[in-house]
Amino acid sequence: MKASDKLKYKLQTATVVEKLIAINILVFVLLYLFKTIAFLFQFPSNFFMEWFVFPKEPGEFIFKPWSIVTYAFLHSGIWHILSNMLILYFSGIYFLNYFSPKRLLNYFFLGVIVGALVYMLSYNLFPAFAATGRSYLLGASAGVMAVLVGIATYIPNMRVRLVLLGSIKFWYIAGFLVLLDVIQIPMGNAGGHLAHLGGALLGYFYTTQLQKGNDIGAWFEKIMDGFASMFTSTPKKAKMKTVYRKGKDTSASNKRTTASARMNKNEKQKRIDNILDKISKSGYDSLSKEEKDFLFKAGKED
Repeated sequence: MKASDKLKYKLQTATVVEKLIAINILVFVLLYLFKTIAFLFQFPSNFFMEWFVFPKEPGEFIFKPWSIVTYAFLHSGIWHILSNMLILYFSGIYFLNYFSPKRLLNYFFLGVIVGALVYMLSYNLFPAFAATGRSYLLGASAGVMAVLVGIATYIPNMRVRLVLLGSIKFWYIAGFLVLLDVIQIPMGNAGGHLAHLGGALLGYFYTTQLQKGNDIGAWFEKIMDGFASMFTSTPKKAKMKTVYRKGKDTSASNKRTTASARMNKNEKQKRIDNILDKISKSGYDSLSKEEKDFLFKAGKED
């Protein structure tokens, strides 16, 4: 298999979490290559960043509305992107066991948007930021926190194994990171921590509404589907020809097919419920590889 074919295959089989991580890393590498070239030839490089980071001033935001999303793919350093991508990967694995890839994108991007709005509102509302000069927001943390808190709200008591800490409940991890953001607000990077909290709030609210039967991100998913359809060509539909057969009772055959499909669907749901019960009692690590694969495939088919 050629290298190009291998790359194409990996892209096709990668999960949405892996694709998000790949995009973030690619942007990070390209941006710092550009900064290196700018340093060597001594020309300014910040002008590029300023077009894509999110500003605290509403007047400036009007002239670059795309920044409410693009800021999430920019990071200030190695530790910044590393910590974000590790948490996204960790939480994303569990998220995709229960929700579809499209819903993960809903959580991520709505978390990014809400985090930016909380950041802007805070800097223009709280007296603590009255004397602050120009300030910008960057980083995927708000979207990452939305995914983490969203899945932690859905499976709060699931136990996961962490190095040094052993088995710990999922909501302890999310709660610790949220608390860390709260206590670090006076210590520096207040806007960033407030944005993280905005994303976390979105994740919590989204999941609690889903549990009530309300999908607050359905509108955003429709927008993304519409946007994606602009870049995909729709194949022409072939004309259908109706063929009539004599001597066979097709209605009976159709009924048997429908009953079989319904039985298969019920059996699949019953197995999913059994696996989820096992997770709630013994944790995700207690599943066999076959059970994990089954749950993962079932989540992608939703």
